[in-house]
Amino acid sequence: MKFKFLAFTSLFLISLSVYADLKVGFVQVDKILQEAPQTIESNKKLEKEFSSRTDKLKADVKTLKERESSFSKDALTMKDSERDTKEKSLSQLRVDVQRKERELREDINIRRNEELGGLQEQINKAVTSVAKAEGFDLVLYNGVAYASEKIDITDKILKSLGKK
Repeated sequence: MKFKFLAFTSLFLISLSVYADLKVGFVQVDKILQEAPQTIESNKKLEKEFSSRTDKLKADVKTLKERESSFSKDALTMKDSERDTKEKSLSQLRVDVQRKERELREDINIRRNEELGGLQEQINKAVTSVAKAEGFDLVLYNGVAYASEKIDITDKILKSLGKK
């Protein structure tokens, strides 16, 4: 039993000495995705690209609310047939607005994912560039439970991506 403990301790100490010169870095990808100039530029681009559809949807929602309000005020004085017709019309308008909203959201998500893919490629290139330039043996991101500030190279990556 004592031999196993000594063997394990020896192996542990040897492995520590082998990795003593290992230079490790850590990158906070979520911080980069929030602060990188490319993210800000991408968000502005998407906002501009979808602004007309967003404005149209807002107008449709406003129209729907106005019609619903008008209907609720006048419903008691309407004939049954007229109320049924207007109710069906409102229901159809509500379905159309919900469909347009869902389609817009899906289209925005598709475009955002496309933009994010390009940004992730730029981030990976920046990480590789900084790691090679500064002699890192290992750079980690995503799925790390803890990393001390002394190995955090996020700001260097942001600088490499163009953030001052």
